[in-house]
Amino acid sequence: MKISNTKKLAAITAAFFITVTAFSGCSESASSSQTTSSVSQAAKSDIDASIAAEDIDVGYDEESSVGITFSDGSAAIDGEGATSEGETVTISQAGTYILSGTATNGRIIVSADKTAEIKLIFNGVDITCADNAPLLVSKAKKVYIVLEDGTENVLTDSASYSLGEDDSNTDGAIFSKADLTINGSGTLTVNANYKHSIVSKDDLVITDGNINVTSASTAMEGKDSVKISGGTFNISAGTNGIKSTNTEASDKGFISVTGGSFTVVANNDAFEAETVLSIQGGSFDITTGGGSANASMKSDGTPNSDWHNNMGNGGGGPNGMGRPDDNGNGTGGEPPAMPTADNTDTTDSISTSAKALKAGNEVNISGGEFKIDSADDSVHSNGSIVITGGNISAASGDNGMHANGNLTISDGTVDITKSYEGIEGSIVTIDGGTISVAASDDGINCAGGSDTGSTDRMGADQFSAQEGVELNINGGTVTIDAEGDGLDSNGNFTIAGGTVYVCGPTNGGNGALDYNGTATVTGGTLIACGAVGMEEGFGDNSTQYSVLHDLGSTVSANEKLTITDSDVKEILSFTPTKTWQSVVFTSADLKEGETYTITAGTQSETVTIDGIVTSNSSGKNFGGGHGGKRGF
Repeated sequence: MKISNTKKLAAITAAFFITVTAFSGCSESASSSQTTSSVSQAAKSDIDASIAAEDIDVGYDEESSVGITFSDGSAAIDGEGATSEGETVTISQAGTYILSGTATNGRIIVSADKTAEIKLIFNGVDITCADNAPLLVSKAKKVYIVLEDGTENVLTDSASYSLGEDDSNTDGAIFSKADLTINGSGTLTVNANYKHSIVSKDDLVITDGNINVTSASTAMEGKDSVKISGGTFNISAGTNGIKSTNTEASDKGFISVTGGSFTVVANNDAFEAETVLSIQGGSFDITTGGGSANASMKSDGTPNSDWHNNMGNGGGGPNGMGRPDDNGNGTGGEPPAMPTADNTDTTDSISTSAKALKAGNEVNISGGEFKIDSADDSVHSNGSIVITGGNISAASGDNGMHANGNLTISDGTVDITKSYEGIEGSIVTIDGGTISVAASDDGINCAGGSDTGSTDRMGADQFSAQEGVELNINGGTVTIDAEGDGLDSNGNFTIAGGTVYVCGPTNGGNGALDYNGTATVTGGTLIACGAVGMEEGFGDNSTQYSVLHDLGSTVSANEKLTITDSDVKEILSFTPTKTWQSVVFTSADLKEGETYTITAGTQSETVTIDGIVTSNSSGKNFGGGHGGKRGF
């Protein structure tokens, strides 16, 4: 877009600031004031994720710009501020430079004053470099890449670089030691055969553009931060998709996304922020590590050695790097060559993490549409996870969502279609939203510690209650289908609102509800079905009536369960998709002294409420669970 100085000023004036708040901490229940150190760190972070008007503006004055045209092994320069040597162009002054043409072995080097702001207009430029970065920003205050509307722009490097002392850390096809912004509505294709595709050692900001990236290693990296407000991204990465790596300051190392359309296929993590990953909008189609079929965990919770082996040789990687076949195996494409000594990236290559959304301090999702297929956790934080909106559909080879600290969901849709454990954290609080979980182990698990990926991983059963570990359901609709425990807290469990359905285990070694502390119901609705053997009900410290009842025999799958009062009015109903024999239910409609009929398949039994907890079970604690009371 070529506009006059007057129009350019008007465009800047009309532009606006996009401010992204880096949310910190998460809601705690009234019964706990504990926070983890990682959550506290996030709370102290003063993250500036604003996008300024100049990052959005694509206007420039063509008459005052410098034209650079590549052709026939040379580069013609029309104006001051740049010099050429063959197909290598060096820009040394602030200003606007319009680049076009083709270089078969060329480079663009920006080496200006540290106060210089430089705008590079990509107007149909195609540059291949045989031994270095096609675009190197060695010194400047800030560089803008503007993708001219309707143009195709391509940067390609080779599998090895010839580096000297001055550029020894160059490891990206676009490599900037200054702040880097990409905007405009044109197309940018980056073919990174050496390591990374787009790297900024400061802030990386993208506000628009059609960006296609294929990289041997990380696709896009902003050391201090990555801020994205728009654009269309097609990313195929040998290791990570988009990452921010600064570990030296709490207000850096973050990723903020407020819009854009993303298709990411990554061998390792798709989005990885050292501190905070904040997503407010956008659409995301993410595959990591070959997808959930190429699971990082076996169904028994032990690491899948085949997956780790595949990760090391490219199996399960992106297009051209061992794309998985229909079964998720890394056989659908040729794996990349093993890295040579001069291009081995030890930081990336030793990692076998294949998570979709990952952060060191906090993952915060308040909007967006997500389709995730991950070999490892779909959403992971070493600190907290806060979900206040968005629509998330995730199939995971390990955990659907895992937080070492607190995990809070207050709105939005979370649909975990496949997982080892569905949702886990130290304190899991559900205040709203629509949540559904399918898990080969526990549906929701609360425990202290971290996700170690071993038999003593977070969620391993413990006999004593863990202090500061809680499951709190205060609202929303929760549906669980779990082969292990349906709702499992190594501490306390409280339900004060919402609607909960649990299709629990078919084996007696697990329960629809499992807790090591207390289980209290003060409101809401719950109906949980599972096997007989380890079944538990609510405790007598509750204020709402509940029932734990074992039927005389097993009920077949897909038989409707109904609970009716003496007037044959339906109080609760549920259709479990698996066989079951034990049911826990609670509702504000239950009343002491009233008789209710439980009907499932051909079985029909009555129960009379004679206390806050009524039970006929002799399960886990030989008396109807913690505080259970035999009522028949």
